[in-house]
This record gives sequence, structure tokens and C-alpha cells, in this order.
Amino acid sequence: MTQSPRRASISRHTSETRISVSLDLDGQGELKADTGVPFFEHMLDQIARHGMIDLTIDADGDRHIDDHHTVEDTGITLGQAFAEALGDKRGIHRYGHAYVPLDEALSRVVIDFSGRPGLFMNAEFTRATIGAFETQLVSEFFQGFASHARATVHIDNLKGDNAHHQVETIFKAFGRALRMAVSPDERMAGRIASTKGSL
Repeated sequence: MTQSPRRASISRHTSETRISVSLDLDGQGELKADTGVPFFEHMLDQIARHGMIDLTIDADGDRHIDDHHTVEDTGITLGQAFAEALGDKRGIHRYGHAYVPLDEALSRVVIDFSGRPGLFMNAEFTRATIGAFETQLVSEFFQGFASHARATVHIDNLKGDNAHHQVETIFKAFGRALRMAVSPDERMAGRIASTKGSL
């Protein structure tokens, strides 16, 4: 099956942030990121490595206020990049899911590149912060992604006592689910995985 390059580069500039994202859906799982938010970069690395997606992310935000806009707008821009790289979504699996453990923590992520954006997340983190990173920003990132990738995303942290482990299992499972959903399906032979004929 011949696969055309599935790459995209997107820039988003607002009065609050300047974000640039480049991705290659058929990469080697490499991340180059400069966001000014170290723990967030560690989580973005999980997406790249487990999704086998090459990502370059540069984010300059109003971090003198807090990290909210930087994290949220990175999710938005990453979602836009996925939408562009996938095009009409012809020939992909469309659906992806993964369960990932890390010691006592376990999370499940299910993705559908349905064209109907929605985030359905159930995660009660045991701490409000991990270092300086606010755990409530996890949902902000994924909301931005789901809305702009036009994907349905279900995220459930099923168990966990360590907040770092909880968040990391979510990002790892997200990367694994992405890898499954965007991978080419040779049996689809370039068709769209929908009875509607479009996604």
C-alpha cells in the first residue's frame, strides 16, 4: 500500500501564546519540544514515543501568569496539525484504544477520529500539582486536542495513588491509542471507515 507523506506544520499566534507544531505521523517517535513547562514536555514525549510520531513543538506563552494558556493552546495546535496530516482520513483504522499501567496506576484511552469532537474524561488525581504543574491542565490539553482534531476521546484513569503515575499512564495510553487509530489499514484500500462516506 502506497502511503503519501502524512505531515503537517501549524502555527497559532494569539495575544497569549505563540505555538508552532510540526508532526510526521509515520515517524520514529522523536520529540523536540521547548514549552517552558518541563513536566508537560515529559508528557509530550510519551505521546511521541508511544505513538511513533515525530513531533516538534515550540511554545511561548504568558507563563508569568500561569501555564494554562501554554498547555491548552499546545493541545489546540496539535489537534489542528493532526487534522491537516490526516486529511480526509481515507485508509486509516479510525479507532484506537489502549490500556497502560505504571506500577499501581492504570489508565484507558479510546479515540475515534469521527469528525465529532468531544472529550469524555474521568480522572481524579490524588494531588493538585506535580511539582509546579497543575493536574487540572491535563483535561485542558486534551479538550483542545479533541476539539481541533475533531476526534471523540474517552479517557479514564482506572486506578492510581501517585499523581505522576496517573498522568503518565494517561499520556502513554493516548499515544498508543493514537498510533492504532491513525495507522494505515491495508484492507480499507484507501476507503473511508464510515458508512457515511466521510469523517
